[in-house]
Amino acid sequence: MLVSSSSIGHTNEKHLKVVHRHGPCSHLDEHRTQVPNLTQILQDQLRVKWIHSRLAKSLGQDSFQASSTTLPTNSGRPIGTGNYVVTVGLGTPKEDLTLVFDTASDLSWTQCKPCVGGCYAQQEPIFDPSLSSSYSNVSCSSAQCSQNVKIGCAASTCVYGVKYGDGSETQGFLAKERLTLTSSDALDGFLFGCGQYNNGLFGKTAGLLGLGRAAESLVSQTAQKYCSFFSYCLPTFSGSTGFLSFGSSSVNCNSLNFTNLGQNADGPSFYYIDIVDIIVGGQNLNLPPSLFSSAGSIIDSGTVITRLPKTAYAALRSAFRQQMLDYPTASPPPQLFDTCYDLSGYSTVYIPKITFLFANNVNVEIVPEGILAAVSATQYCLALAGNSDDDQIAIFGNYQQQKYEVVYDVAGGQLGFGAGACD
Repeated sequence: MLVSSSSIGHTNEKHLKVVHRHGPCSHLDEHRTQVPNLTQILQDQLRVKWIHSRLAKSLGQDSFQASSTTLPTNSGRPIGTGNYVVTVGLGTPKEDLTLVFDTASDLSWTQCKPCVGGCYAQQEPIFDPSLSSSYSNVSCSSAQCSQNVKIGCAASTCVYGVKYGDGSETQGFLAKERLTLTSSDALDGFLFGCGQYNNGLFGKTAGLLGLGRAAESLVSQTAQKYCSFFSYCLPTFSGSTGFLSFGSSSVNCNSLNFTNLGQNADGPSFYYIDIVDIIVGGQNLNLPPSLFSSAGSIIDSGTVITRLPKTAYAALRSAFRQQMLDYPTASPPPQLFDTCYDLSGYSTVYIPKITFLFANNVNVEIVPEGILAAVSATQYCLALAGNSDDDQIAIFGNYQQQKYEVVYDVAGGQLGFGAGACD
């Protein structure tokens, strides 16, 4: 058992459940025992390179009462991904589909019959647009067939294409459909990708729900309905169910701690945050402000492990190792992690608390499950990593966001953290 060195208004009208796909709360029983190994779970190293490359390449309201809805959120591990999934309905009559939700992606998509170019194996039946009375293709002459997603035309229908940093990709028809978030909340004319060729590291999910900032994202498409306001709570692998909410928070916003949520023209889809310093075991690292401000930092639900500037990570690692001298070290796995311990024979382990300091005096204490990652039954590793240099953007990943309600007030330019939202 792992124990940290210290203890760890508004009511949602509707919910989307969030679970880790390999967690005990996952409904995907067939794949629950097929837990991917550490290498599979940490495939996001390729995603991190993709985010860095996107930024490197780019360098050369009216007042009204908002609606709200909330979906249960689950771990995606039971169906082969280290990210989190929600189940939504698509079409009329609706078909339930399990999608990864991603704050660094914009276009939502799902695999569609007849899968002209080929589809990978997914948990639910592949969506068949011919059986839905509310489906329609988007024409190439439509304003929604923008350069953001368009790669061509087929019989006057807009053809989209998205390629991700790990080499995964999806191509198909840009379309509109009825999206059902909950039994009492549906969106007509939702713009999405009807994937005819899909390949890559999507596990058994049916596709992706894009929560980025571009016009085609779910957040932007529902801006008038939900005021560009959403939140989520990511449960631990062994923990309870989480949620993904639109238009409301599960707690009184007065009890949340808000930091700045910024934008950057170099990466317009990303959610930028200001990391000020890090505390390890009660000791400030006293990192120079320029270390994070020069390259910037983002928060991302789709990156598993937080990435820090090389100098910042070296300082954190040194302080952590110093406070873990009572425990035997272990050889690290072949990638990513470099600080590991053999905890066999220990029923209780005291680990130094790690707290991130954000702008506006917002302190986020990482839960114990987000500090050490289990590599095996006895080996645990420090669950953070460094970039190759200090000039690459920092990424606050989902492993360190566990159990917090993370509130995105996009219109208000602020990001909130509420502890213990899905214990």
